[in-house]
Amino acid sequence: MEIITVNNICKDYKKLRALNNVSLSINEGELYGLLGVNGAGKTTLLKILSGLTNLTSGEFIISGYNKNQMDEIKKIIDISPQETAVAKNLTVLENLKFFQELYDKDDSIYLDQIINDLGLTEVLNQRAKTLSGGYQRRLSIALGLISKPKILLLDEPTLGLDVLARRELWNIINKFKGKITIILTSHYLEEIEALCDRVAIMSKGNLLIEGTIKEIKEKTNETNFEEAFIKIVGGVN
Repeated sequence: MEIITVNNICKDYKKLRALNNVSLSINEGELYGLLGVNGAGKTTLLKILSGLTNLTSGEFIISGYNKNQMDEIKKIIDISPQETAVAKNLTVLENLKFFQELYDKDDSIYLDQIINDLGLTEVLNQRAKTLSGGYQRRLSIALGLISKPKILLLDEPTLGLDVLARRELWNIINKFKGKITIILTSHYLEEIEALCDRVAIMSKGNLLIEGTIKEIKEKTNETNFEEAFIKIVGGVN
Protein backbone atom coordinates (compact mmCIF):
# COMPACT_ATOMS: atom_id res chain seq x y z
CA MET A 1 0.00 0.00 0.00
CA GLU A 2 1.44 3.38 -1.04
CA ILE A 3 1.97 5.89 1.76
CA ILE A 4 3.80 8.53 -0.33
CA THR A 5 3.10 9.51 -3.92
CA VAL A 6 5.13 12.23 -5.64
CA ASN A 7 3.99 13.60 -9.00
CA ASN A 8 6.13 15.87 -11.21
CA ILE A 9 7.69 17.90 -8.41
CA CYS A 10 9.86 20.83 -9.50
CA LYS A 11 11.87 23.14 -7.27
CA ASP A 12 13.61 26.28 -8.54
CA TYR A 13 16.09 28.44 -6.66
CA LYS A 14 16.31 31.58 -8.81
CA LYS A 15 17.99 30.27 -11.99
CA LEU A 16 18.81 26.83 -10.56
CA ARG A 17 16.38 23.94 -10.99
CA ALA A 18 17.05 21.71 -7.99
CA LEU A 19 14.29 19.21 -8.82
CA ASN A 20 12.96 18.55 -12.30
CA ASN A 21 9.62 16.74 -12.63
CA VAL A 22 10.40 14.11 -10.00
CA SER A 23 7.80 11.35 -9.63
CA LEU A 24 7.99 8.32 -7.35
CA SER A 25 5.97 6.18 -4.97
CA ILE A 26 6.85 4.68 -1.59
CA ASN A 27 5.06 1.83 0.15
CA GLU A 28 4.07 1.72 3.80
CA GLY A 29 6.81 0.15 5.92
CA GLU A 30 9.37 0.40 3.14
CA LEU A 31 12.98 1.51 3.59
CA TYR A 32 13.39 3.61 0.47
CA GLY A 33 16.72 5.03 -0.64
CA LEU A 34 17.49 8.23 -2.52
CA LEU A 35 20.95 7.78 -4.03
CA GLY A 36 23.07 10.39 -5.78
CA VAL A 37 26.17 12.54 -5.56
CA ASN A 38 26.07 15.98 -3.92
CA GLY A 39 23.67 18.31 -5.71
CA ALA A 40 21.43 15.50 -6.96
CA GLY A 41 18.36 16.95 -5.22
CA LYS A 42 17.95 14.35 -2.47
CA THR A 43 17.88 16.74 0.48
CA THR A 44 15.67 19.21 -1.39
CA LEU A 45 13.06 16.49 -1.88
CA LEU A 46 13.12 15.60 1.83
CA LYS A 47 12.69 19.27 2.75
CA ILE A 48 9.63 19.53 0.52
CA LEU A 49 8.02 16.37 1.91
CA SER A 50 8.61 17.50 5.50
CA GLY A 51 7.36 21.06 4.90
CA LEU A 52 10.74 22.76 5.39
CA THR A 53 10.57 24.31 1.93
CA ASN A 54 7.87 24.85 -0.69
CA LEU A 55 7.80 23.23 -4.09
CA THR A 56 7.64 25.27 -7.29
CA SER A 57 5.20 22.96 -9.05
CA GLY A 58 3.85 19.44 -8.87
CA GLU A 59 2.09 17.63 -6.05
CA PHE A 60 2.46 14.92 -3.45
CA ILE A 61 0.20 12.83 -1.25
CA ILE A 62 1.40 11.56 2.14
CA SER A 63 -0.90 9.14 3.95
CA GLY A 64 -3.89 10.70 2.19
CA TYR A 65 -2.89 14.34 2.82
CA ASN A 66 -1.78 16.77 0.12
CA LYS A 67 0.64 19.72 0.09
CA ASN A 68 -2.07 22.04 1.43
CA GLN A 69 -2.45 19.90 4.56
CA MET A 70 1.08 20.17 5.96
CA ASP A 71 -0.20 20.57 9.53
CA GLU A 72 -1.60 17.04 9.30
CA ILE A 73 1.48 15.69 7.52
CA LYS A 74 3.78 17.08 10.21
CA LYS A 75 1.94 14.97 12.79
CA ILE A 76 3.03 11.75 11.10
CA ILE A 77 6.45 12.63 9.64
CA ASP A 78 9.78 13.56 11.19
CA ILE A 79 13.31 14.14 9.96
CA SER A 80 16.86 13.55 11.12
CA PRO A 81 18.78 16.18 9.14
CA GLN A 82 22.39 16.20 7.92
CA GLU A 83 23.19 18.87 10.50
CA THR A 84 22.76 17.02 13.79
CA ALA A 85 19.81 18.77 15.45
CA VAL A 86 20.69 18.36 19.10
CA ALA A 87 21.10 20.80 22.00
CA LYS A 88 24.85 20.59 22.51
CA ASN A 89 24.91 21.66 26.17
CA LEU A 90 22.16 19.29 27.29
CA THR A 91 22.78 15.68 28.19
CA VAL A 92 21.44 12.91 25.98
CA LEU A 93 18.57 12.25 28.40
CA GLU A 94 17.78 15.97 28.70
CA ASN A 95 17.62 16.23 24.89
CA LEU A 96 15.22 13.30 24.71
CA LYS A 97 12.97 14.60 27.48
CA PHE A 98 12.97 18.09 26.00
CA PHE A 99 11.71 16.74 22.68
CA GLN A 100 9.12 14.64 24.49
CA GLU A 101 7.76 17.80 26.11
CA LEU A 102 7.94 19.62 22.78
CA TYR A 103 5.79 16.96 21.12
CA ASP A 104 3.65 16.38 24.23
CA LYS A 105 4.63 12.70 24.21
CA ASP A 106 5.09 11.81 27.87
CA ASP A 107 5.61 8.06 27.45
CA SER A 108 8.40 6.64 29.61
CA ILE A 109 8.02 3.12 28.20
CA TYR A 110 8.43 4.36 24.63
CA LEU A 111 11.39 6.54 25.68
CA ASP A 112 13.13 3.54 27.27
CA GLN A 113 12.51 1.58 24.06
CA ILE A 114 14.14 4.30 21.94
CA ILE A 115 17.11 4.50 24.30
CA ASN A 116 17.61 0.74 24.06
CA ASP A 117 17.03 0.51 20.30
CA LEU A 118 19.50 3.32 19.60
CA GLY A 119 22.08 2.02 22.08
CA LEU A 120 22.20 5.23 24.10
CA THR A 121 22.12 3.80 27.64
CA GLU A 122 25.82 4.27 28.40
CA VAL A 123 25.84 7.94 27.31
CA LEU A 124 22.53 9.13 28.80
CA ASN A 125 24.16 11.54 31.24
CA GLN A 126 26.80 12.79 28.83
CA ARG A 127 26.49 16.24 27.27
CA ALA A 128 25.69 16.06 23.57
CA LYS A 129 28.68 18.20 22.61
CA THR A 130 31.05 15.57 24.05
CA LEU A 131 29.58 12.67 22.05
CA SER A 132 31.41 11.00 19.19
CA GLY A 133 30.04 11.55 15.70
CA GLY A 134 28.38 8.14 15.75
CA TYR A 135 26.57 8.79 19.02
CA GLN A 136 25.50 12.25 17.86
CA ARG A 137 23.86 10.64 14.81
CA ARG A 138 22.18 8.06 17.04
CA LEU A 139 20.81 10.83 19.23
CA SER A 140 19.60 12.77 16.19
CA ILE A 141 17.70 9.72 14.94
CA ALA A 142 16.30 9.11 18.43
CA LEU A 143 14.97 12.68 18.50
CA GLY A 144 13.33 12.06 15.13
CA LEU A 145 11.53 9.06 16.62
CA ILE A 146 10.22 10.83 19.75
CA SER A 147 7.08 12.06 17.96
CA LYS A 148 6.20 8.42 17.04
CA PRO A 149 6.18 9.18 13.30
CA LYS A 150 4.70 6.90 10.67
CA ILE A 151 7.41 8.19 8.32
CA LEU A 152 11.03 8.97 9.23
CA LEU A 153 13.36 10.88 6.89
CA LEU A 154 17.07 10.19 7.35
CA ASP A 155 19.26 12.65 5.47
CA GLU A 156 22.80 11.27 5.01
CA PRO A 157 22.68 9.53 8.43
CA THR A 158 26.25 8.17 8.27
CA LEU A 159 27.95 11.15 6.63
CA GLY A 160 31.45 11.62 8.05
CA LEU A 161 31.39 8.49 10.23
CA ASP A 162 34.17 5.92 10.26
CA VAL A 163 33.55 2.40 8.99
CA LEU A 164 32.72 0.88 12.39
CA ALA A 165 30.35 3.68 13.42
CA ARG A 166 28.65 3.46 10.02
CA ARG A 167 28.08 -0.29 10.35
CA GLU A 168 26.73 0.13 13.88
CA LEU A 169 24.24 2.70 12.60
CA TRP A 170 23.23 0.37 9.77
CA ASN A 171 22.34 -2.27 12.37
CA ILE A 172 20.24 0.27 14.28
CA ILE A 173 18.40 1.46 11.16
CA ASN A 174 17.68 -2.16 10.21
CA LYS A 175 15.78 -2.60 13.49
CA PHE A 176 13.07 -0.25 12.21
CA LYS A 177 12.62 -1.90 8.80
CA GLY A 178 8.97 -2.76 8.30
CA LYS A 179 7.91 -0.98 11.50
CA ILE A 180 7.80 2.52 10.06
CA THR A 181 8.36 3.96 6.59
CA ILE A 182 11.90 5.30 6.17
CA ILE A 183 13.35 7.43 3.39
CA LEU A 184 17.13 7.45 3.52
CA THR A 185 19.38 9.69 1.43
CA SER A 186 22.97 8.71 0.81
CA HIS A 187 25.81 8.88 -1.66
CA TYR A 188 27.30 5.65 -0.29
CA LEU A 189 26.36 2.88 -2.73
CA GLU A 190 27.16 0.10 -0.25
CA GLU A 191 24.85 1.72 2.30
CA ILE A 192 21.91 1.84 -0.08
CA GLU A 193 22.60 -1.72 -1.21
CA ALA A 194 22.80 -3.02 2.37
CA LEU A 195 19.71 -1.26 3.76
CA CYS A 196 17.11 -0.35 1.17
CA ASP A 197 14.13 -2.27 -0.18
CA ARG A 198 14.01 0.01 -3.22
CA VAL A 199 16.07 2.92 -4.47
CA ALA A 200 15.71 5.97 -6.69
CA ILE A 201 18.91 7.18 -8.36
CA MET A 202 19.03 10.95 -8.82
CA SER A 203 21.36 13.30 -10.66
CA LYS A 204 21.18 17.08 -11.14
CA GLY A 205 17.56 17.22 -9.94
CA ASN A 206 16.35 14.39 -12.15
CA LEU A 207 15.16 10.97 -11.06
CA LEU A 208 16.88 8.59 -13.46
CA ILE A 209 15.66 5.17 -12.35
CA GLU A 210 13.64 3.56 -9.55
CA GLY A 211 13.47 -0.05 -8.40
CA THR A 212 15.13 -2.75 -6.31
CA ILE A 213 18.88 -3.21 -6.51
CA LYS A 214 18.26 -6.41 -8.48
CA GLU A 215 15.95 -4.65 -10.95
CA ILE A 216 18.41 -1.80 -11.49
CA LYS A 217 21.27 -4.23 -12.18
CA GLU A 218 19.08 -6.17 -14.59
CA LYS A 219 17.99 -3.02 -16.45
CA THR A 220 21.62 -1.97 -16.93
CA ASN A 221 22.91 -5.49 -17.69
CA GLU A 222 25.37 -5.21 -14.82
CA THR A 223 26.10 -7.69 -12.03
CA ASN A 224 27.74 -5.03 -9.84
CA PHE A 225 25.64 -2.20 -8.37
CA GLU A 226 28.49 0.31 -8.56
CA GLU A 227 28.88 -0.35 -12.28
CA ALA A 228 25.12 -0.02 -12.73
CA PHE A 229 25.16 3.34 -10.91
CA ILE A 230 28.05 4.66 -13.02
CA LYS A 231 26.31 3.59 -16.21
CA ILE A 232 23.06 5.34 -15.20
CA VAL A 233 24.55 8.56 -13.86
CA GLY A 234 27.35 8.72 -16.39
CA GLY A 235 24.84 8.62 -19.19
CA VAL A 236 23.44 12.05 -18.25
CA ASN A 237 26.68 13.93 -17.58
